[in-house]
Amino acid sequence: FTGLAIGTGFERKYAVLKRLGATALPRRILIAGKTGAVLILQVVQAVLVCAFGLILGWHPAGTGLWAVLLIIIGTFAFGGLGLLLAGTVRAEITLAAANLIWLILLFAGGIAIPLSRYPGAAADLLRFLPSAALSDGLHQVLQHGGGLPVRPVLTLLVWAALALPAAARWFKWE
Repeated sequence: FTGLAIGTGFERKYAVLKRLGATALPRRILIAGKTGAVLILQVVQAVLVCAFGLILGWHPAGTGLWAVLLIIIGTFAFGGLGLLLAGTVRAEITLAAANLIWLILLFAGGIAIPLSRYPGAAADLLRFLPSAALSDGLHQVLQHGGGLPVRPVLTLLVWAALALPAAARWFKWE
């Protein structure tokens, strides 16, 4: 999210995207391409992290297929949010806002502070953040050996279904 938003924001500032906008490249293809590039990078990172984890004695409890599904959907959700931010505000604002949003998602999404530490109603609401859905889903699959984590998958699908079209709709080349 953060790297994609900041990188794209500064590509806008330095008119890299303006030059791409002068070609026949539609916004939706740019959005898909940037999100796909992040997904490829994440696959490489996940393979390396999992390989080192296995070498060091990590034993995931569940199947990796559901984890892969969560990561793919999460990438599209966070990619859409990052590109929506980068494509609508100035690069300097993107830099600050992306870092602030990252911190909020880190602490309110159950990653740095478990959702069980929040009051009941707040925890129930925070479960619908994309970071909470991804974290919760990966925990269910890899730590507890659960099957398809339906609520996290649906939550991430909703975020992706809202963020990607919004980014494609409101993305500005300059």
